[in-house]
Parts: sequence; structure tokens; C-alpha cells
Amino acid sequence: MTIRNIDDSLRKRLRLRAAQHGRSMEEEARDILRAALSTEASLSVDAGQTIHQRFARLGGVDLPVVAREAIRDVDFGG
Repeated sequence: MTIRNIDDSLRKRLRLRAAQHGRSMEEEARDILRAALSTEASLSVDAGQTIHQRFARLGGVDLPVVAREAIRDVDFGG
């Protein structure tokens, strides 16, 4: 597999990351791809559940109950 048109700054970052891990750029790229593709992406992500999971460890928040009026009837003339 050949990857063309890689931005110079990206190539430099890959080279530095590979050096930090003591491996070639090619092996580093394989490891990055392996890690990125090792988990199945969920196509049916529940945004509310994701947000809850992210912030649940911070604890809850008690908000004051706000008094509300009933919804008024609206006549659209129909």
C-alpha cells in the first residue's frame, strides 16, 4: 500500500512518533491504523447517552424547579 500526498508536517509528526516508539514510520503507521480500526464504530450512537457517560463521573447538578404556566390555546383561524 502506498499513501501519497501526505502533508510534510504530518510526515514529520509520524517520523517523531515512530522514533519515540523505537520503530519505523511504516510500523508506526500500521500500529496507528490497527488501533484506529480495532474497535467497531457504532452507527447508532445515542448522543444523550454518550454525553451522560462522559460527565457522569463529575456528579449530578441540582437545579431549581421553575414554575411554569399552562400552554395557552392558540387559534390559527382554520
